[in-house]
This record gives sequence, C-alpha cells and structure tokens, in this order.
Amino acid sequence: MLSLRARSLQAAGRMTRRAGVLALAAATAVIVTSGAAPARADTVRNAETWVLNAINAPAAWQVTRGHGVTVAVIDSGVNPSVSDLTGSVITGPDLTGVRTSPSNPNWGMHGTWMASLIAGHGHDGGGSGIIGIAPMARVLSIRVITNSGDPGFGRYERQSQARHQRELATAINYAISHGVGVISMSLGDGAPSLPVRQALQHALNRNIVILASSGNSGDLPSSQAQGHAPFSFPADYPGVLSVAAVNQNGAPAGFSSDNLSVQVAAPGVQVPAQGQDGGYWLVSGTSPACALAAGVAALIRSAYPALPPAWVAGAITSSASNHPAGGYDDRVGFGTVDAASALAAAARLSAQRLAGPGSPSTVVRKPGLAPAPGLSPASRFGGGPAAVPPPPVAPRGARQLVEFCLLAAVCLTMIVIAAGRLVQMRRPPSAAGGQPYRFDPGGITPPYGRPPDGGPPGGSGFPPPPSFGWSATPPDRHAAPYDQPGTSEPGE
Repeated sequence: MLSLRARSLQAAGRMTRRAGVLALAAATAVIVTSGAAPARADTVRNAETWVLNAINAPAAWQVTRGHGVTVAVIDSGVNPSVSDLTGSVITGPDLTGVRTSPSNPNWGMHGTWMASLIAGHGHDGGGSGIIGIAPMARVLSIRVITNSGDPGFGRYERQSQARHQRELATAINYAISHGVGVISMSLGDGAPSLPVRQALQHALNRNIVILASSGNSGDLPSSQAQGHAPFSFPADYPGVLSVAAVNQNGAPAGFSSDNLSVQVAAPGVQVPAQGQDGGYWLVSGTSPACALAAGVAALIRSAYPALPPAWVAGAITSSASNHPAGGYDDRVGFGTVDAASALAAAARLSAQRLAGPGSPSTVVRKPGLAPAPGLSPASRFGGGPAAVPPPPVAPRGARQLVEFCLLAAVCLTMIVIAAGRLVQMRRPPSAAGGQPYRFDPGGITPPYGRPPDGGPPGGSGFPPPPSFGWSATPPDRHAAPYDQPGTSEPGE
C-alpha cells in the first residue's frame, strides 16, 4: 500500500521576484518514502479522481482528448522518459544559462509535474499512473527556470532580471516558431517586460492560447494588509488567462494570489503528479492549477483549431462552475474551470463564427465571454436592436420626391427673375457713352449734358439741373465708386 508519509521540500517558493528571478509556483510534498515499494498505479489514479471530476474531464473526453495539439511548457524542463509521458515530449532548448545535467534528480522536477498534468497518458494500457487533462496532446519543453535544489540555482539567481526576461521572450518565440497551440507558464515575476509583452502579442497574433499562474502570494502579511496580492507577470499581461487555485472543496486556496488579473481557478492543493524521478508527488500551488487549465485549452484547440485565443479564453471563463457570489471575485475569477462545459461553449462560438457576419447569435453570453465579431454594435451595446429608436424622418416615396423637385424648380425660377431685375437696375453705361436712367424724386429724367431737342449744351431748351446734391455730369465710373463723398447715388 502506498505510504503517505510526506517529506517537505523547498522546491519553489512564492511567485514573487527574488533578485529579479522568475520564480516557480509550487510548494510540494513527496508521497513515496525512502525504501518504500513503488506505488500501485490504481492508487495514484484513485488519488487523482477528485481532480479529474473537479475539472469535469471524463465528460470532455467524449468529445476530444487533445489529439493534434502541442502545448509549450515553459518551465524548468521535462523528463521525456518518465512512464506517463513517454512519446509525448519534444525537448526544446535550455535557456537558463546554467549547465545542470538532465540526469540530476533536481533538474526539471517542477516542469515534469506540470507536463504530466497537461498531457500525461498513464501507463500499463493507460489505466495506471497520471492521466492529464489532454492525454493525447504533446508537450514542447522549454527550460527557462531552475528548481531551488538545482546545482546551478545560485548562479541562476545572480543573473540580471533583464536577462531572465529576454530568456522568457526567447522561449515564447521559440514556441511560436514550432507550431504550438497553447503556451503554459507556471511561473511569474513582479515586474513587466517589453520583450516578453511583444513576444506574447506575437503569439496571440499566431492564434496561440496563453495561460499563466496568478501567483502564491495570497497569504503573505503584506498582501493581507493591502487587501490583495501583488500582480504577477506574465499572468497580468493582456491576452493571458490568469489561473488561481482552489482546494478539494472548491474553496480558494489560502496561498493563491487574489487580484484583478485572476480569471478562473482550478485544483491547486495536494494535486497528484509525476515527477522527474518517475515517482508520484502531491503538489500545491497555482502552478498545477495553471497546468490543468492549459489542458482544457488544449482540448478546445484540438476540437476547434481555428477559434481565436480570446474566444477560447471566453469559452473557459463563461462556462466555469462554482461561481462566486456576484459572478466574479478576485480570488477565483469567474469560477472553477469545467472542461465539458468549456467545449460546449466553444462549439457554440465556432458555429457562430462559421455562420459569418450578420448571423443571429446563438451564444448565451456570460461575464468574461468576448463579444463575437461580425455583429453590429447595437446587438451588443445599448440594449440591442429593440432599444434603437426609429429614424426621425420617414423615408420619402416617389410622390414626395416629385413634389420636392417641383418646389425646387419654382424657387429657382423666382431667383432667376429677381436676379434679372437687379441686373437691369445696375446696367453699366452703353458703348456710345450714354448713361443709364436714374431714380429721382420726380421720376425718370433723360441724361444730363444735352438738351431734349438735340441742341447744343447750354441752350435755352436745356432744363435746369436737379437740386438733390450731385453734379449734373455723372461721375466717372472709372475714377471713383458711387459711395465716395459727394457722389452718392439718389434712391440708395
């Protein structure tokens, strides 16, 4: 019978920045003791049952087991030879800058735990050992951090924060170039990084789902004094699904970081996993919670490979079970991940996406579910189409258009007539030198300067000039305008 006497390990510590070092996120206890016989596989599987049921994995496996998906496990390395991962691991680069041999018992312990929870397939026909949430998926292992027992851990901690961030960005870009569908990062740092943020955006642009653990700082005195835990990166970057931890009863784990980056939760207390040494361990932290949620993302990516990352995250958050009061809180997000419900939500989203823009929405929208492209803004905001008021002016028919044209023609005719009269009143002198008729108090008077009988100027038949203040000879039109002093035109 399996011995449950536990030996504590200082394997990872808190998810906080220690001298600029990316930290792992699991406190652990071994479940085999020195000299004990190997555990019976059914005992390990029985110990894992509550985790699988909490995630609702058996129901999800009726749809898919993750075939065709590769999950990048950016961690401390994965041993590809352990029984429950044989044939499922692709070994990528070691970017830590230390040269610990993979044969060292402290190399890759944390990363192997995480990989077994994502893609473990058991052994002895699959009925024994650890079975991951996506047992037919594959794992791409990229080593960027070290366990505390690693012989190179001290040298790793002395490296600069900038170097660690560059290594993480390099790991993300390596995963992108090798065609992964999901990136799982059970690690964190207390400071953001431009190179990492750029690499993550590149991954999102390449349709890759990204998850990270929220951190293990929830029970620190400083966190309790502030009312929330500090943010951890990459969990707090946009586009990254941040995962918190719950216990077997579904309650938030005391160590799990509580802040507004948290979107969902998964089992993270005493979770069975296979280690680098081939033994079985109980691991606690937001690390295993992130790995389990990454397995759910792999199931969705397997069944609906074209679904955008935001929609995958929306399917997971909108279908979560064990909702907190009010629908959301900063300890468990929208609730506990439910693999079967997430697949059902993804199916609805995929059907809507295939239907194309303008098609009716068949998705029941819940908090955290991203709005679907192709729908008008009125269908998502302001109460929907029913709340949009009618146009203030009804569309015009043919009759109204004809009446409008006739009215416009009448108005145009009146404008032309008025303009013609104005031009006649303002007509300039003729080419022969004559002057236009002008208005005066006595009516119309012929031009001055020549007798009415045609005689010479100054003759007895010439009428006297008018006496309303302007010269008998009209002013020179080219010399001064009519509004010059002494030359004002009568009648204006």
